[in-house]
Amino acid sequence: MIHPLIFAPIYRRYIWGGRRFATTLGRDLPPGDDYAESWELVDRPESGDESLVAEGPLRGTSLNRLVREQGGELLGRHAPLPAFPLLFKFLDACRDLSIQVHPDDARAGQLVPPDRGKTEAWYVVDAEPGSRIYAGLADGVGRDGLAAAIRAGRCEDVLHWFTPRPGDCVFIPAGTVHAIGAGLLVAEIQQSSDVTYRLFDWNRTGPDGRPRPLHIEAGVEAVTRFGPVGPVDPTATADPAVMRLVTSDYFLLDEVRPDGPWTVGGDDGCHLVAVLDGVFRTADSWSLPPLRSGQTLLLPAAIGRQTLRLAEGTGGRLLHVALP
Repeated sequence: MIHPLIFAPIYRRYIWGGRRFATTLGRDLPPGDDYAESWELVDRPESGDESLVAEGPLRGTSLNRLVREQGGELLGRHAPLPAFPLLFKFLDACRDLSIQVHPDDARAGQLVPPDRGKTEAWYVVDAEPGSRIYAGLADGVGRDGLAAAIRAGRCEDVLHWFTPRPGDCVFIPAGTVHAIGAGLLVAEIQQSSDVTYRLFDWNRTGPDGRPRPLHIEAGVEAVTRFGPVGPVDPTATADPAVMRLVTSDYFLLDEVRPDGPWTVGGDDGCHLVAVLDGVFRTADSWSLPPLRSGQTLLLPAAIGRQTLRLAEGTGGRLLHVALP
């Protein structure tokens, strides 16, 4: 019998990372100050990136195996699928990330080997004063203007940017130029894709002392969204605890602020929940440990409606992701 699934995080260490997975999310990290990404849910066995169940009788089982062998129980009405279609992660940006763009499904499908496009959304967990999000192009800037600015070393001049606040959400459809700025801790939900075109890297060098490669020609051609992008306007739902942040063809994203027990599921689909604040418990029958800040839980379709109970004396905030 399948049960609620807690997966072990997979860490990625890059030059722009830090230690906020420990200081803000309460993780027990090994030494080092370059922990950039924590992949909470990923199913890309072709690149060796597979989430493994960390708790319960399915401990050690990969997400890919669950999709292949228990896809009906896990995915419900979305089964069968060859792999889990989404990737969820946290990012700790202590330095600016590169300016980049991701192709849409049509362009990514023409690559060798083919891949998905990458539409994504960011939720700002923490923001240092003056941090920036770069999203979209300045008004009136097209492909030619972007290419000219990149070649002249002034890419930043043609980008739209704003100073985010914790709780802001930014929706980045494939084809949108974007970057996460220094000082931000972000939760990201995206299509499960590994295609990134780096347009500009702030004229810096990588760990080997050389500039990291750029993909200017392919990247500029992949830009299909023009104009500025700002934070989304959350919309109310039938559940007073839930505000809808993103509705897209690939995922639904909600912010949830329950003041008591919160029930989710029962629609023949799976649901991903990430704890941002508070301590939540699943039903005692599952024998799972409490969920704390920075932990994620995947609720398979077959287990139906589930109630998460907020520990007494704690205020709760969750991110909720579902397939449309």
